[in-house]
Amino acid sequence: MVSRVLVPMDGSEMSEFALEHALEIHPDADVTVLHVVGEPSAMFGQATELALADDVEEAMDEHARAVFDRATELAAAVGRADDLETEVALGHPVRAIVNRADDYDTVVIGSHGGTLAERLFVGNVAEKVFRRSPVPVTVVR
Repeated sequence: MVSRVLVPMDGSEMSEFALEHALEIHPDADVTVLHVVGEPSAMFGQATELALADDVEEAMDEHARAVFDRATELAAAVGRADDLETEVALGHPVRAIVNRADDYDTVVIGSHGGTLAERLFVGNVAEKVFRRSPVPVTVVR
């Protein structure tokens, strides 16, 4: 029985589909939405902004707010807004997701997300999570 589900969300339509799927398929499970913001480096636009922020934690929360607000809307639409937990992480998305997966029974992830440029530069996060996760992964498209 699945009691804890991790759903990484990046604000893409596919990540929204993943959350909707997780809420539908695992109606009795605790669902955590994880939003990962890039680690500070000159190579990533979002990360550069974080590197220049006076308060990195506050900047991370600001980046995650829109994603979490949308996740709460989707959960509320099926009467599960109170069941939803949110978490923001700093770092490479694959590593952050795989590192947290140990605390969950399964991961439900969208098949792709972000812009085309981000997908080409960063690689396919869903595929890497699928290959490296210590728990079962459902990829939703």
